[in-house]
Amino acid sequence: MSRGEVLAGTFLNLGSSLTAEIIALSGFDWAAVDLEHGAGGEMESLQQLQAIGRTRTAGFVRLESTNRSRVAHALDSGADGIIAPQVRSAEEAAEVVSACRYAGSRGVARYNRAWHWGARLGSLEDADGQITCCIQIERLEALEDVDAIASVDGVDVLFVGPADLSQALGIVGGADHPDLLAAAARVSDAAHRNGKAAGVLAGSVAQLQRYHELGFTFLGCSADSAFLMSQAREVSVGIRAFTRT
Repeated sequence: MSRGEVLAGTFLNLGSSLTAEIIALSGFDWAAVDLEHGAGGEMESLQQLQAIGRTRTAGFVRLESTNRSRVAHALDSGADGIIAPQVRSAEEAAEVVSACRYAGSRGVARYNRAWHWGARLGSLEDADGQITCCIQIERLEALEDVDAIASVDGVDVLFVGPADLSQALGIVGGADHPDLLAAAARVSDAAHRNGKAAGVLAGSVAQLQRYHELGFTFLGCSADSAFLMSQAREVSVGIRAFTRT
């Protein structure tokens, strides 16, 4: 990420460790367990992170809220980073960063999965440097404060949530709507001015290409549930097509 490389990922909202493992083995750089909109809770999140941990894919958690204890649970469960939703200001972003860092407000506990149940060596400073903090830009207030959010030390990614940002801006259309792309360009520009990465979640590779052209490099596409539905529909339609003839 610090080298500006493109990192491809997706979201996990089925709450299943099996689908998490399948996704992680399919070649994505990262996968995000979705606690905000997904089917599972924190125990299912832990199990999915365990499944992802068997692969080379990084495991993130999109939190259900930015409450400090929610951040701590995700990181103590072994998440490589968090995606914080509904952040509205630089002050809120700074609070999230603080919750991610032992140098901030993160409580110290080593008998958890993140520390290999006490067997992992290393300093708290090293651990802080290995956590990725993604701040979602999906509210109008966040868009207006995007430069200040991007300047917060410890924010690694400005992550656009197209659906919520469209709703906030009163835009009716998909992730490739021109007005939404213009707003996303503001986010990307702010990220690059401050040495941060710009991220996004879109529904298709074609949409992601538009965002990549705007400078986005932390690219999320679809979710495990959508992949399953898409393939299931394709097969069912294909069977119906030849049986009807």
